[in-house]
Amino acid sequence: MAITGSGSLAITLSLLVISAAFLPKGKFVVCVFEGQNLATDNVSVIEGEMATISCRAKDNDDSVIQLLNPNRQTIYFKDVRPLKDSRFQLVNFSDNELRVSLSNVSLSDEGRYVCQLYTDPPQEAYADITVLVPPGNPIIESREDVVSEGNETELTCTAMGSKPAASIRWMKEEEELTGETTVEETYDRMFTVSSRVRISVTKEDDGVPVDCIIDHPAVKDLLAQRHLEVLYKPEVKIVVTYPDGLTREGDNLDLTCITEGKPHPHQINWLRVDEDMPSHAVVTGSDLYIENLNKSYNGTYRCVASNAVGEAYDDYILYVYDSRAGEGAPQKIDHAVIGGVVAVVMFAILCALIVIGRYFARHKGTYFTHEAKGADDAADADTAIINAEGGHNNTDEKKEYYI
Repeated sequence: MAITGSGSLAITLSLLVISAAFLPKGKFVVCVFEGQNLATDNVSVIEGEMATISCRAKDNDDSVIQLLNPNRQTIYFKDVRPLKDSRFQLVNFSDNELRVSLSNVSLSDEGRYVCQLYTDPPQEAYADITVLVPPGNPIIESREDVVSEGNETELTCTAMGSKPAASIRWMKEEEELTGETTVEETYDRMFTVSSRVRISVTKEDDGVPVDCIIDHPAVKDLLAQRHLEVLYKPEVKIVVTYPDGLTREGDNLDLTCITEGKPHPHQINWLRVDEDMPSHAVVTGSDLYIENLNKSYNGTYRCVASNAVGEAYDDYILYVYDSRAGEGAPQKIDHAVIGGVVAVVMFAILCALIVIGRYFARHKGTYFTHEAKGADDAADADTAIINAEGGHNNTDEKKEYYI
């Protein structure tokens, strides 16, 4: 079976078109024939902005370059524009390049544009224009406006009318949350994306921001934010306003109940656990006042606060001391000071012992003994005494040392 030259060209073109379909978008595309020297680029452009198509010929031998739209209509033939669409403007024309701009790009401009070089056989290269449409401002909706601590809330974020489909991320302060995403294709290859996230909240989550972040090649830093509103039961603390120290008989007692909660506690009650309140105890709002204390008032006093979420309490144990308790008590001994004094005294004693020892070591004792001559030769003591008479006048000096 014979294949004509034009048939061979058609087969080659078909193979190149099929191969180009599998190239990533935005990559440089060169359609190569035998002896091909024509090239162009794919273009991605945001809707409403400008795209530029460049048809480049290498080693052109005065062949004509022209640009065609996806409908194969001639946009530019050399430097002449047959197509009556003023959005196309000539940027550069030479033997080696035909460069054309398209302003205010719309979705209808998307498609494959053809660069043609009138050689024998003719050569073609293809530039795919992809139009990006950014999504509208995202919208966050909550299943409930407020949620009680310990419960779960659900947030939904929607990004509408984008091309391609946007992706959605969730952040709770520095923590990334995992959402469930659904993508719906609408008209003209446009997409609406929704993401839903569930959060179990605590008291600490009240006022914490949750961000819905939109990722899309046509837009940056697009997000929506919602602050969590969490209700929580009261926190209660009893503070002794008076007295500062021990509670003694005859003194007055003033207690204040400090509460915090959301909503703010609407009810505060004072009671005495397992016993009745003293008859003259006075409760004024969050304050409890008891005058002229005595030991019969000993016990546990409780402040109970409640709101729509729940209730909580704090206890104060009252113990009434004797009226003179704590008076005349010995002053507290500063053990650190005593320890320092003892250390100084011991050091002084040690130094004194060292000095005395060195003194006696340098001045050893010397003394003399006088023994009568001939006493050593006497047969008995009487003889020694007789022989020793006057012996003291002729005594020899003897030295003895002691340490």
